Amino acid sequence: QVQLVESGGGLVQPGGSLRLSCAASGSIFSIMAWYRQAPGKQRELVASITSGGSTSYADSVKGRFTISRDNAKDTVNLQMNSLKPEDTAVYYCNAKKIFVNQYYWGQGTQVTVSA
Repeated sequence: QVQLVESGGGLVQPGGSLRLSCAASGSIFSIMAWYRQAPGKQRELVASITSGGSTSYADSVKGRFTISRDNAKDTVNLQMNSLKPEDTAVYYCNAKKIFVNQYYWGQGTQVTVSA
């Protein structure tokens, strides 16, 4: 049984920080990523990381967000600094099962950036 459990969302003021975590279990995953979806908008890729540690970021978050992965624990984190109101969205963890085109989603966690 594959399960992705997210935590860390909440309300923060502009310029503040939050750290999101996603614990994956039930399989081995080659790529893990964070997506976000704001009201009325399409879901977009925020950051991704491979099992080897290669990372990729959306231009809008470069220099502010950092994705990391603990392969032993199969946990992926997203450190979010200098948060802006436009970062407000539901953030979703996503994981790709190794060797096959099979993807799994977490339940999502709300991040609200507001004064």
